[in-house]
Amino acid sequence: MGASAKTDLAKLGALDTARAVRSGEISALEACDATIARIEALDKTINAVVVRDFERARAAAKRIDQTRKLDDPRRLLGVAMTVKESNDVEGLPSTWGFESFAHVDAPRDAVVVRRLKEQGAVIVGKTNVPVALADWQSENPVYGRTLNPFDNTRSPGGSSGGAAAALATGMVPLEIGSDIGGSIRMPSHMCGVFGHKPTYGIVPLRGHGFPGTDGLDVPLAVVGPMARKVEDLIETLGIIAGPDAPGYKLDLPPPRHDRIGDFRVRIIRQMPGVPVDSETAAALDAFTVKLDSLGAAVSDSSQGYPDFVRMMEAYIRMLNTVITRGTPGAQPTDAHDWMNLQDEQLAVTRQWSDIFNDVDIIVSPIFSTPAFVYQTEADWSKRQLPVDNALLPYGSQLSWAGIATYAGLPATAVPVAKSRAGLPIGLQLIGAPYGDLTTLRFAQLLEREGLTV
Repeated sequence: MGASAKTDLAKLGALDTARAVRSGEISALEACDATIARIEALDKTINAVVVRDFERARAAAKRIDQTRKLDDPRRLLGVAMTVKESNDVEGLPSTWGFESFAHVDAPRDAVVVRRLKEQGAVIVGKTNVPVALADWQSENPVYGRTLNPFDNTRSPGGSSGGAAAALATGMVPLEIGSDIGGSIRMPSHMCGVFGHKPTYGIVPLRGHGFPGTDGLDVPLAVVGPMARKVEDLIETLGIIAGPDAPGYKLDLPPPRHDRIGDFRVRIIRQMPGVPVDSETAAALDAFTVKLDSLGAAVSDSSQGYPDFVRMMEAYIRMLNTVITRGTPGAQPTDAHDWMNLQDEQLAVTRQWSDIFNDVDIIVSPIFSTPAFVYQTEADWSKRQLPVDNALLPYGSQLSWAGIATYAGLPATAVPVAKSRAGLPIGLQLIGAPYGDLTTLRFAQLLEREGLTV
């Protein structure tokens, strides 16, 4: 069986590939070998796919070819893909960038990885992350630095930076990232791909925990898909979402609308003390003009919004509590203080829910600038981000992530423009709690109308 001359495997999305394998146009092994060849050819300088499992991947692809049936129902049949390094794959390390875990192999697949394999996906390796998944850069002492494909001096984003870089270069059509402080959305923005941060809790986190742990799901954190096509996000979310136990099921509401002109859209242009640069502002302006021309009801109203300053203070307190758990010298949060934080979080979530009675989508920037030049200062408190003629504290960018993360809202990252230097600029589409299919449908409509790049 030979791949058709018309089949450019590097340009196919995940579902395109599955359709080609299902029809017999290509074999799963051909798809796998083509992916491996692209990684070997393209990753020499980018350093995105840092854990490679090529032989087991080829064996898995051969098994798919041996078991494939006419109209095979497996939704990702023969799709060769990678996953973020922090997702457990049986027999491979999940170091989270720590040298001490470099030789500790995961005993089993993460729930998400298992579900992908059950639907015919072939895992060829894992992509790079920062230490502890705690940066918007992707560099660690185990695997080194991942470079932005559009400018090798710049960050690809983090913590799913290797994932975004692998997608942007065409090495793979599909990835699985994770997000607690923008870690799906910011790499998607910096590398010009699509990513979806699901509603908190709808995708099981078992198998995506700090190395050596297997307990409570991490508050605020989610696992979600990244891709070059929105249809791949939608299909993959349908595969990986749902409870990790029998007895109940996930039933997300359908998309609210099927035409851009029917959507009610609000725009957030800046957060308190956190402006965007002129090119990001211009991209957002141009985007809103296009939405308006297609009939969408676009508004800059802030009616009903939570107190953003107070919301961000509470989000950062929760985030710091989560990410410093077990760290030497950390000051544990009093249990009653934690419950008070949860009460405040619920109150803000209810505020957002009320807003989404009259609004379908909230659009905001993902980061104040396109991809920035790699920073080497280890201390976040000393890092600064140039935004036009001003310098912002590096950590200020949590404000963009926190809009959706703190209340557990779904958010889909979409690439909408390029800077004068050719760097991607993305926006996030934020929806009501459990409104994942609405943000994804809106992204798909934008893609079809040519509003994404």
